Amino acid sequence: MSLGLYPGCSLQGTAREYTESVMAVCDALGVKIEQVPDWNCCGATAAHNLNKDLSLALPARILAAAEKAGMKDVVVPCAACYSRLMVTQHELNHDPIKKNKISEIIEADFKGTTRIMNVIELVDKYFLDKIEGKIKKQFNYKVASYYGCLMVRPAKILKFDQVENPQTMDIAMKKIGATPVDWAFKTECCGAGLSVAKKEIVAKLSGNIVEDAVYRGAEFIVVGCPMCHSNLDMRRPDIEKFKNKKFPIPVIYLTQALGLALGIDEKKLGLQRHFVPFKYPNAVGV
Repeated sequence: MSLGLYPGCSLQGTAREYTESVMAVCDALGVKIEQVPDWNCCGATAAHNLNKDLSLALPARILAAAEKAGMKDVVVPCAACYSRLMVTQHELNHDPIKKNKISEIIEADFKGTTRIMNVIELVDKYFLDKIEGKIKKQFNYKVASYYGCLMVRPAKILKFDQVENPQTMDIAMKKIGATPVDWAFKTECCGAGLSVAKKEIVAKLSGNIVEDAVYRGAEFIVVGCPMCHSNLDMRRPDIEKFKNKKFPIPVIYLTQALGLALGIDEKKLGLQRHFVPFKYPNAVGV
């Protein structure tokens, strides 16, 4: 067993459709993936704002569990979880004293050898070579590939794609027949966790993202982060109120777009769970 999945809290609750689509595409392409055993919350935003050791111990325990299970690669679909695991591994691998301290706290031997991947990397490394010849219907639509801020930052640690103009998701979308638009908000912040405390800020930031995607001619916004999806999808009424206009453009996960191209049933991909109804644009046939 070499490929593990760390779902994190959101993919077991508010973004369960993301997990469903990841597993459905893995199954369709014959990619074996299993959850990290006995995983825990990564701490997300709260832990590293309150307690430094806790913010390192929570992700380290997850990675230690993956190492113990023999998982060389671990896919982390949530961008916030991905950031926390990557930053923790980087910090501990560069500080042997802290690494030993955290290993004592979690009562496990943290080696820091697991390769941590976001879903875009999963698609690039595990899916694209297998998808050739298995596409049942081209996804012939204009899409705005939205990476958000945590997929590419901090660049010195993540070392994933270009910081201002990443291309990996665009390449994957082209592979299934989509046309990525050139737009201005590819890596801008959606407001993240302010969705609860400061909805007006999220309405403004996410509103600018949705508005520009539509202006550039996109028919879908494609994302790889559950928080980004939540803000662009669930907060659409707040966005439309702030912008004083309607935006019917659907927001779907990268794995859902791939699943549609592979002919996987929409319900199996969890598309019925979105707040903004999923529907194909009338202008383009399937």
